[in-house]
Amino acid sequence: MLVNKRKKRKAEIPTASQADLAFLLLIFFLVTTNIDTDKGIQMVLPEKGQETKVHKQNIANILINANGQVMMDEQPIEVKLIAEKARQMIRDNENIIFSVKTVRDTRYDVYIDVLDQLKMANAKRISIAEPEQ
Repeated sequence: MLVNKRKKRKAEIPTASQADLAFLLLIFFLVTTNIDTDKGIQMVLPEKGQETKVHKQNIANILINANGQVMMDEQPIEVKLIAEKARQMIRDNENIIFSVKTVRDTRYDVYIDVLDQLKMANAKRISIAEPEQ
């Protein structure tokens, strides 16, 4: 009869420390993870109300329409070719200012691609014109 009195043990996994373990893993991943912060496009903006006269020969107009087509000095150009053209224009005239103008429905990715191309060409003077209403 003693054999029948044995208690049957239930097999359990101890879960008391799982919360501590999860918390430690969370802290570990928070401490060891590098979070990339998007720095955006660095630009120096003029003071409010500051206005400077610029000769037309020192301005290169870049227009981007709603379809993502780009015109540089009234000539259609592919976005990937802007950097080379801009480098050539900077070599010819180091005081050149690139004026980027869009319309309200211009796709943002095309706009950023154009700005990236100008940055790749080491264009230091970029003007961002207000979109047409």
